[in-house]
Amino acid sequence: MTTSHHWRKSSYSGEGDGNNCVEIAHSTAQVAVRDSKAPARTPLTFPAPAFAAFVETLKKTPAA
Repeated sequence: MTTSHHWRKSSYSGEGDGNNCVEIAHSTAQVAVRDSKAPARTPLTFPAPAFAAFVETLKKTPAA
């Protein structure tokens, strides 16, 4: 799962600070999250259903 072709950056990553973001890689069972500035570090991993629930909650939460 940690090979470079599985990692992708947020669609919100743009010019300038586009390298200062998180990247994700996923399989049917888990989602891994890493800092794009430190890709060699061990990523955080989450069960795929838990990560999906987290993302859905973020979508429903008003921006501060």
